[in-house]
Amino acid sequence: MKRLILTFFAISAFYLSLSAQEIDTVPISVKDMEIKLKRSPLPSRIGVINFQPVELKPALVQAKINYWKTKATVGINANQASFSDNWKGGGVNSVAIGALLNHKAEYSKESYSYTSEIILQYGKVKNKDQLQKKTNDRIYWDNKAAVQLSKNWYFFASVSFESQFDKGFSYSKDANGNEVAKILSKFMSPGYLTESLGFEYKPNKVFSTRIGTGTARQSFVLDTTIYKTNAKNFGVDIGKKMKNELAFQIVTNFEKEVMKNTILKGKYNMFIPYDNFGHIDHRLDIVATTKLNRFLNVSLTGVVLYDRDMDLKVQRSQALALGASFTFPR
Repeated sequence: MKRLILTFFAISAFYLSLSAQEIDTVPISVKDMEIKLKRSPLPSRIGVINFQPVELKPALVQAKINYWKTKATVGINANQASFSDNWKGGGVNSVAIGALLNHKAEYSKESYSYTSEIILQYGKVKNKDQLQKKTNDRIYWDNKAAVQLSKNWYFFASVSFESQFDKGFSYSKDANGNEVAKILSKFMSPGYLTESLGFEYKPNKVFSTRIGTGTARQSFVLDTTIYKTNAKNFGVDIGKKMKNELAFQIVTNFEKEVMKNTILKGKYNMFIPYDNFGHIDHRLDIVATTKLNRFLNVSLTGVVLYDRDMDLKVQRSQALALGASFTFPR
């Protein structure tokens, strides 16, 4: 009897649960109800969007790659001093002027490069009751073409020319105390033309070294009377105008801004003739330039030269100058 009653209650509970589910899923009409739904922030697609291709004409940009880089510096230095006749401190009235032109052009494309540099220097000083004297005089033109072999090594060919503008003299005094000038050199007496083939080591923009295993140099003394006052005649046989030499050459260049507005530039040249390894020529040029402002600068120049065709002793020159310089492009 108890089992029958429990079964009845279980069936009744199951039926009520089914009835409740059916009631929960009964559809209710909301047509007349005011139900406000929030607007979806997502855009809704209405209809079909048709895309039409647009023809665009390519824009032609007329741009050219410039493989050249040039730089030119023009400098003028001047100095003047004057004293009254009763100036007890001593001194000599003087006027000095100097000029410099340095132009460098570089071409670089892929593994090929070409560099041309010309340096022109000239200066004179005139002291009262004395002859005019040169303070600087140089013509130098260097051309180099190179092909890159590896990261730091290049094969190069170069041609350089060097001489001077004006006559050079040595000075002495005669029996009356007057200055006497004796000519030592002039334009193309001497003059040098050097051709070189070899390898260049250039690890960065600051330092480079050329090793000219095949180098030829022609020394010119076109004035055949220079030997009368310059016995060595710059190594050229007396009566001749040219001497040709085959040699091994090393040319090292260094240029760096060592401190703010101060650039140190150095060039070392070693020349060893193949027919006389004991006769080695050396030349070291050093220039330190400090820029004071946009135009004014101070420069210290030094040259150390050893060439037995000129003198058995080491030759030296030094100059300190304050002047104006203009660089293009700025």
